[in-house]
Amino acid sequence: MQFIDLKKQYQALRDPINTRIQNVLDHGQYIMGPEVKELEAALCAYTGAKHCVTVASGTEALLIALMALGVKAGDEVITTSFTFVATAEVIVLLGAVPVFVDVEPDTCNIKVSEIEAKITPRTKAIIPVSLYGQCGDMDEVNAIADKHGIAVIEDAAQSFGATYKGKKSCNLSKIGCTSFFPSKPLGCYGDGGALFTNDDELAQAMREIRVHGQSARYYHSRIGVGGRMDTLQCAVVLGKLERFEWEVEQRIKIGARYQQLLADLPGGARTVTVRPDRDSVWAQFTVMVPNREAVIARLKEAGIPTAIHYPRPIHAQPAYAEFAAGEGATPVSDTLAATVMSLPMHPDLDEATQDQIVAALRAALN
Repeated sequence: MQFIDLKKQYQALRDPINTRIQNVLDHGQYIMGPEVKELEAALCAYTGAKHCVTVASGTEALLIALMALGVKAGDEVITTSFTFVATAEVIVLLGAVPVFVDVEPDTCNIKVSEIEAKITPRTKAIIPVSLYGQCGDMDEVNAIADKHGIAVIEDAAQSFGATYKGKKSCNLSKIGCTSFFPSKPLGCYGDGGALFTNDDELAQAMREIRVHGQSARYYHSRIGVGGRMDTLQCAVVLGKLERFEWEVEQRIKIGARYQQLLADLPGGARTVTVRPDRDSVWAQFTVMVPNREAVIARLKEAGIPTAIHYPRPIHAQPAYAEFAAGEGATPVSDTLAATVMSLPMHPDLDEATQDQIVAALRAALN
């Protein structure tokens, strides 16, 4: 059994992907080829954002977003500790300080009620993470940010394709950042990512930063990085877009069926809640279980692959210990890190396989 079945996805998309790749091999423009602008236009159309800037990875997208906003050493950026390390990593790379707040126990997204108390004169941005494929409480986050004159960057690495109050993830704040890592809802066959904004000046800054700060050939008007998404990876994503709407529908359908089948788990085990004004594209289908290691071992014996997203909050990582807010500052994050476990999830997951997974999980919990 596959945790994420990229082979089956490729079989369904073999012709458009192969054709797209061959076109790049034929024209030979491997960096900033025509597929780059074509993909950016397609992603703008999909999200409704005015500008899309493709970049080398989701991490690079977050870094470039902060650079475009002028975040520098000594500044503070509020975010969550219960996420992949890249969210805080880019803050620290710029010499800024990540300020961690806790998450909601039901959605695992940022706890808005704790944000305002963390804002200081040094706060330059808030990065809510749309974890597991569901957007956070973006209206409430934006309202706090607007009140204090700071920017919001949605870390939408796991939520591309999701909607929030009728709008697409990545077009919900000043800047949206996503990832096209292969396992993401829309993935390439290597690394890739994108930034989204409706701000013309920010878009121009992002475009310059991704090519070493160039505003013209060999004229560097700002500090930048080598952050381009290569043409071949853009071609892969263009090929995958042909059935992406169907894949999103399937993810939502499969996720809802998981929730129905796992609604009454024993022993205090539970699933992530999806709020009624939004949906989730289920980048991971995550459950919280007691005695996680024993449950994982039993599932492995039954042939069911699992993963943990994430086993240790960022503030508990050795490299980020200096930024921890203190013992017990993020109790929900600490509890989730000890109990979360992800089950197989992809748009080609059939009901029979899903039933097998659910039965094995129930048996493991009992």
